[in-house]
Amino acid sequence: MNLSIWNSYINGFKAYLQLEKSLSANSVEAYLHDVTKVVQFLEAQALSLGPDKLELQHLQSFLKWITELGMTARTQARVISGLRAFYKYLILENIVLRDPTEMLESPKIGLKLPITLSVDEIDDLIGKLDLSKPEGRRNKAMLETLYGCGLRVSELVNLRISNLYFSDGFIKVTGKGDKERLVPVGSVAQSEISHYLRELRPHVPVKKGSEDIVFLNRRGSGLSRVMVFTVIKRLAVLAGIKKRISPHTFRHSFATHLVEGGADLRAVQEMLGHESITTTEIYTHLDREYLRSTIIEFHPRS
Repeated sequence: MNLSIWNSYINGFKAYLQLEKSLSANSVEAYLHDVTKVVQFLEAQALSLGPDKLELQHLQSFLKWITELGMTARTQARVISGLRAFYKYLILENIVLRDPTEMLESPKIGLKLPITLSVDEIDDLIGKLDLSKPEGRRNKAMLETLYGCGLRVSELVNLRISNLYFSDGFIKVTGKGDKERLVPVGSVAQSEISHYLRELRPHVPVKKGSEDIVFLNRRGSGLSRVMVFTVIKRLAVLAGIKKRISPHTFRHSFATHLVEGGADLRAVQEMLGHESITTTEIYTHLDREYLRSTIIEFHPRS
């Protein structure tokens, strides 16, 4: 099969995602991987079809094929989402006139609730930091910011000194798609960041290009996402926390604790930088699960 026609459209789709949708490199890579799967399917079936010739029955056969390869329902749903985005681009560019993914049904997937930590677990975890060491104080400021502001790990490691507006009680972060937002910052995170910037960071030899980055490693460069992950994993072991946690667990915990405390869902959406309220609604499910477990634990008839 001649793949040049697909390669041409896939390259155009890549440029569209990067330039018009302003997606991150990881997101672009995921979308392209989804479309490439269809090309692999067509090759395996010896079908010489371009995107304009693909019919619903071909896509249904494709779904059967990836199921037989062992792809989970959740991954299949993501692949279908990627294909829909691809055909949306093709229609915008007048490359195709109809979208064969319109009638394609996504596999049913159950609601997967994210893992969260209780306030006590977060306190236990942060309490395992060795504050006699400079990196211990830095890590405390880092984790208090992660939890206190509900940041993504990429937003944390790219946080800039020039974007700290403590007198107004906000920090400015750059989220997905290079979208900036203001996030309220509490007194604990403010205090820890201020202490780190005043007492510890001045003793680090700052590398060129990292002058405005808040959190630095010992060599004076910004922290990597992996390093933040490693710090949290080590602390979880010390605190005896068996849950599979990551930096994102702090973000989930931030949102869950807000919803449990009665925060308005729109306000939580704004703070998290979610484009759709549907994404934020996962935390109402978490809240209901919390209420259910509370009833089971404390009600005399449970």
